[in-house]
Parts: sequence; structure tokens; C-alpha cells
Amino acid sequence: MLKQGLHYKLLQKLSPQQIQLMKLIQLPTQAFEERLKQEIEENPALDTGKEEPENFEDTLTDAEDYDDGNEKIDTDDINIDEYLSDDEYPSYKTQANNYSADDEEKQIPYASGTSFHQSLNNQLTTYPINEEERAIAEFLVGSLDDSGYIRREIIDLVDDLAFTQNIFTSEENVIAILKNVIQKLDPIGIGARNLKECLIIQLKAKSAKETRTLAIAILEDAFDHFVKKHYKKLLEKFTISEEKLKEVIEEIARLNPKPGSSYAGNNKFAEQIVPDFSIQIIDGTLDLTLNSRNAPELHVSREYNNMLKGYSDATKKSKTQKDAVMFIKQKLDAAKWFIDAIKQRQQTLLITMNAIMKRQEAYFLTGDERKLKPMILKDIAEEINMDISTVSRVANSKYVATPYGTKLIKLFFSESMKNDQGEDVSTREIKKILETVIQEEDKRKPLTDQKLSILLKEKGYLIARRTVAKYREQLDIPVARLRKEI
Repeated sequence: MLKQGLHYKLLQKLSPQQIQLMKLIQLPTQAFEERLKQEIEENPALDTGKEEPENFEDTLTDAEDYDDGNEKIDTDDINIDEYLSDDEYPSYKTQANNYSADDEEKQIPYASGTSFHQSLNNQLTTYPINEEERAIAEFLVGSLDDSGYIRREIIDLVDDLAFTQNIFTSEENVIAILKNVIQKLDPIGIGARNLKECLIIQLKAKSAKETRTLAIAILEDAFDHFVKKHYKKLLEKFTISEEKLKEVIEEIARLNPKPGSSYAGNNKFAEQIVPDFSIQIIDGTLDLTLNSRNAPELHVSREYNNMLKGYSDATKKSKTQKDAVMFIKQKLDAAKWFIDAIKQRQQTLLITMNAIMKRQEAYFLTGDERKLKPMILKDIAEEINMDISTVSRVANSKYVATPYGTKLIKLFFSESMKNDQGEDVSTREIKKILETVIQEEDKRKPLTDQKLSILLKEKGYLIARRTVAKYREQLDIPVARLRKEI
């Protein structure tokens, strides 16, 4: 049996404007500039620069008749004063942002250059090979990853050549072209199928030398012992002295394990980081400024002002004019909201970063990471009376220029632990001390995680061996055995 009923529910939903504001807050400087450019292109009511809008003495508040009927136009809801200022200086001109146009950061142009794969294909033109072999060689070049390795199985490459290039060949032929052509290209070491082969290719390309010959033998016959630093087994297997083994290790250490990534013409350029904030020390106090590129000057375009003025002065209004003025109102509403959203974005960024700066004042004054205080998103959110998600959006994607370099803001956040005095200390502080202890250890007898835990406890940091192992891995520091040196 079907029944109909009326139920009331109280729901919280974000408005489209709130969602857009959250997205604006999350954007870093360069992405924000792209978003701003897109909005200006899509909304002709928005304009940039220092051009001031024309003043209006009258607002559109009258209802007028149309030429084609008795239909009335109600324009009471179109109040130009909401969008344009009658003052000599619009409101956006009176904002104190602590920066000027001279502070604008110029973008660094990048040369396009020749890509890694293009360079290899250009080198192939110098090899006396037939058309089919050249096609296979070019296919192999296209199969190289960014480090210069062939990661796929040869049989898979043979199948792909048959299905995609209509070239039917054998594994032996592909391996021959790989070794005799691809692995001879510059930079030396590309075309290897694993690290072992890559290092051996580079050693064989160098002039003959006793140390290099021994290094090749060690890599070919005892690669696992070498990688795992089982030095005693290597000394016994090859009947050599520690001094000779040390020379071999130094020889191999000079090789490039990722020859492809070292290519100067690689088409992957380093990303330019544009800091969203700047912190300077002036007379012993911290000074925070927002990057001027985050505070554009926006206003309603002059053309839209003229259109509205023309509508106001017209004695008769047509249906087309009504449609036009409603379109103008829609664009004015969007422009007004976007300008307000940008102002709110600026305010949110400054309030959040200012709270972070004050909480970590000791660090920003000294640059000593050991002075970083425990701080989580909730701490800042409660201090500035905002939602945790808002603070997260600011911290995760924004950078700040400090006297000690440009830093990602989220790196200033860390959990807390108790020391032997019962005081809260930042986990970043513990990691920094752990890193220092490992740097100062005797590399002939590196400290195990258990010994590191004991040393940290002696320094007043009560952490277990498993926690030491976790922090060590987060710092990308290998285990004691792999830190061992002769």
C-alpha cells in the first residue's frame, strides 16, 4: 500500500559561492592567476588595472513599458551602487596591502630545447643501419623511461613491434640492436634493463684500469653483496684489501644510476615555486606580507557602465533591451561576488599565516628547526575561529619565503610528544636531533635503531625503537647496515 507523507529535514549545504571560495583559497599563486584570467575572460563585466568606473547619479529603479506590448520591466533589484562607487576613489583603492606594483615578481622564461628522446633519435641518424633496424631502434628509444631504462620485458617489446609497427622480429635481434646501438648512445648507461647493467655499461665505456676491471667483476659476480654492503664477503670472495675495496666503491659511486634524468635537454623543467607569503625580520620583529600577485585590482568595466547608462537614459525600453539588462545584472552579480571572494581570500590567507607565524616565532627568528613548536591544524583553526578544512587548504598548497629559504607551510605542522620533563616537544625537533645523531655516528660502525633509541632517551626524548625506525624512514635514511662505510 502506497502512502504519502510530509517530512521536514534540517540540512546544512554549502552554497555555490562558498564552494567557489574554498576552491579559491586552496589555489597557490600561479594557479590563482590562471583562475583569475579565466574569470575575466568569461565575465566581461570584470576588468583589471587602474581604470576607474564612471560615476552614476541615478540608479535604475523605474518600471518602464515595452514597445511591443503591455509587459512591464521591473528593474528595482538592479542597484548600480552595489557594484560601483560614487566616491572619487573606489573602495578597492583604499585597501592597504603593504605592497606595490614594483613588488611584482617577473617570470623566468624557459628555453624549449631538445627533449631527451628527440636527442637520442637525432643520434640514431649517424648509425649505418637499415630501415627496419632504425624503426626498431626508434621504438626502443620511445620505450625508455625518464631515467633511461628499458623496464619492459624484451618479449613484450617484440609483440608490440608486431602489433603496432607491423615489424616481425626476434628477441635476439631486439637485444642486439639494444646493446649495439641504443646502449652506445649518449648519455652512456641508457638502454639498461636494470641498475646492475647500467653501472656495468658505464664502467666498460671508460678506459681500462685495474680498479674499474675489479669493479666490473664485483658487479657481475657479487652484485647482491655489494648492494647490501656485505663487505666482509666481498673481501673474502675477491681476496682484496679494504683499501682496494674502498677504491672500487668510490669508482662505482661516481657513476650515474639514472643517466636519463641527468640529460640537460630533458623536456621536464624544474617547476618554478612562487611563494604566496613573505616573512622578513625587521628590527628584530617579524613582518608578514602577501604576494602582490594574490591581490589584483578588479572593477566593473567601463563598457558595462556605458551600457547601463544608455539603458537608464532611454525613453523607451524594448524586449531586447530587457534581456540585455538582465544579462548585465547577472554579470554584475557574478563580478561583485568574485571581487568580494578575492578580498575574503586575501583576508583568510593573511589571518591564517599570521597565526602560524606567531606560533612559530622562535623558528622564524632563528631558522633553527629544533625550535619548531608542536602545532596541528586544530590549534590554528581554534585560534582564528575558522574551520580546520580552511586551514588545511591554506597549509597544503602555499609557500612562504623566509630568510632561510622558501618553505611549504604544511611543514611547520607537527604532532607533539612528551620529553622526560613532561613538556610537549615537536616531532620535527626529534627528527632533527635524530638526523644530527646519525650524521655524527661512526660510519664504520653505524648505530642500530635500538642504540639510537637509547641515545635519544639519554637526551631526554622517550621514544621506542619502532618510533625511531618510523622517523628514520620518514627522513629517507637507510638502516644501519646500509649506512656502513669502509
